[in-house]
Amino acid sequence: MRAIVYDAPLKWREAQVAEPRPGPGEVRLRTVRSGVCGTDVHLHRGEFIGVFPLTPGHEITGVVDAVGDGVEGLAAGELIALDNMMSCGDCRPCRRARPQFCDTLRALGVTEPGGFAEHVLAPAGKCHRVSDLDPDVAVFAEPVACVVHGLDVLQLRPGSDVLLIGTGPTGLILAQLLRASGAGRVTVAGRMPFKLELAAAYGADGTVRLAGDLAADGDALAALAPDGFDVVVDATGSPEMIALGARLLGIGGTLFVYGMADEAARVAVDPYDVFRRELTIKGSFSQAYSFDRAVELLRNGRVRTDGMVTHRFGLGEYAKAIDTVAHDSRCLKAVIEP
Repeated sequence: MRAIVYDAPLKWREAQVAEPRPGPGEVRLRTVRSGVCGTDVHLHRGEFIGVFPLTPGHEITGVVDAVGDGVEGLAAGELIALDNMMSCGDCRPCRRARPQFCDTLRALGVTEPGGFAEHVLAPAGKCHRVSDLDPDVAVFAEPVACVVHGLDVLQLRPGSDVLLIGTGPTGLILAQLLRASGAGRVTVAGRMPFKLELAAAYGADGTVRLAGDLAADGDALAALAPDGFDVVVDATGSPEMIALGARLLGIGGTLFVYGMADEAARVAVDPYDVFRRELTIKGSFSQAYSFDRAVELLRNGRVRTDGMVTHRFGLGEYAKAIDTVAHDSRCLKAVIEP
């Protein structure tokens, strides 16, 4: 079968590799959609926790085409949204309900072969049936699961005044679920008008177009909440935006770092300000115990994805796909269709 194979960071090829055969308790999926996200760009550069050689692609939707011994309840032809995370259940992080920090974490598309291939092998227990969903909707199950976990971490207080910076796919998902979780007001800030229009269509209470001038943007946002925001969520991973978000908090406010920054990035934090104003800084990594809830949110329309998929690529266009996600601001969500 055809697959994208990285031998090392920045060194990849489209290759013919052996077609996987499912063992006991496993299924093989014919890949229908694999989302390309910012994490894939970081993996491309050798950041994050990638293990090479690697076939990336962790946002996986596919059709069952073979099952191993002992697999029940999954039939050939069923559309599946795949939870790519596998943990041991026995190590200290797992015992403390943090499986995404498992000592022996396995993650398809990150540490093991993922969805940028014609087929992918997975444990049957990680397969979620989504034949009632369009593949363009089902492919968002993994990013929605990450957002659901993020909201578990955030523990939003009802009525909170929330500023969300960033209008990528996860930003737009966050905007919808923050509102559904009881935020009193959700203001979304970003640079691209069409993404802000989608945020408004999805239910954001207000939008602000950022001009790229940090001082001017800061003044415009501060004017919306003279006493500061209760919560500022950064979905950009930009150190400048994270630092700005901290300055826009009110007394007792929470800065929620959701976007993935470069590993070498640094942000200056005023510890006296954290102390004096009782500020909180939180982060969210991956997803845990949230995939089934994500599928249900997509199924019942609580999370809308219409208009999000803007670019489609075949495996032979992988170079263009990764470059588009990294550099083209007109791209909202790109998918690989092997």
